[in-house]
Amino acid sequence: MRLACVQLGVEGGAVEDNVADAIEAVREAAADGADLIVLPELFDVGYFAFDSYARAAESLADDRLGRFAAVAAEEGVNVLAGTVVEDLAASAADGIEVPADEGLANTAVLFDRSGERRLVYRKRHLFGYGSEETDRLVPGERVPVTEIEGVRVGVTTCYDLRFPEQFRRMVEDGVDCVLVPSAWPYPRVEHWRTLGRARAIENLTYVAAVNGSGAFEDDALCGRTTVYDPWGTTLASAGEEPTTVTAEVDPDRVAAVREEFPALRDRR
Repeated sequence: MRLACVQLGVEGGAVEDNVADAIEAVREAAADGADLIVLPELFDVGYFAFDSYARAAESLADDRLGRFAAVAAEEGVNVLAGTVVEDLAASAADGIEVPADEGLANTAVLFDRSGERRLVYRKRHLFGYGSEETDRLVPGERVPVTEIEGVRVGVTTCYDLRFPEQFRRMVEDGVDCVLVPSAWPYPRVEHWRTLGRARAIENLTYVAAVNGSGAFEDDALCGRTTVYDPWGTTLASAGEEPTTVTAEVDPDRVAAVREEFPALRDRR
C-alpha cells in the first residue's frame, strides 16, 4: 500500500481555505499513485484556534466531511480526514454513535475508495498542559481497527503517542500500521522524534506520524512528518514546510519482523 502523509500548512480559523488546500493535496497525492492519504490533526480549523472550535464544528454527516467522501470516491483513494472538530449532538441527530449527547470532539474519519466511512476515531487523551483542549472537548472511548488495501490500520491522535497501552490494544486487534494525525508544536520536537519511533519499535508495526505546518500567534507546529517501519527505521520524513511524504506499507513485512523478533510473544 502506498501511503501519502500530507504535512498541510494550516491557518488558524480559516476553515474554508484549509479545507480547499486539503482537498487539493488529496487530489495531487491521488494523481501520484497513493492508495491511502492522511491529513493532520484539526487541519480544518487549526489546533490552536480554540475560539473557532464551536463555530467550525459540524456533524460527521455534514457537507465538510462529505467533500472528502466525494473526493475519495472521485479519485478512487482512501482518505483519513484526520482530524476535524465534531459537533456530537449534530452527529447523534444524524444517527451516528457518539460518546456523549453533546459537546465537541477531535475526530478522525477514514473514507474508503467508494467514499464510505470505514473508521471513526475520537481522540481519547486530551492535552491539558497549557492547552484548552480538556476544557473544550469530549474524549473518545473506542480504539477501532479496520482493513484497508489488505493492511490492518488503526488511528491515534497527537498526545495519544504518550500512551503506549493504547497502541498495544491495537496490536491485540492485529494492527499493521498506526496513523497518527497530529498538531505537534516546537517546544517538544525531540519528544515527537522519539515517541513515534518508540511506538513502532515496541509494537513491531508501521507508524505514520503526520504533523501539520504553520504558526498560530505564540505557537508553531514543528512539521517533521515521519513514517517508521516495524523496526523503527525511518522510511520517509519531512522538514518544517508544507509537503507530502510517501512510503510503502507492507503487512507481510510486519508479519516477518514479528516472526523474526518475538518480543510480542515474550510478554508476561
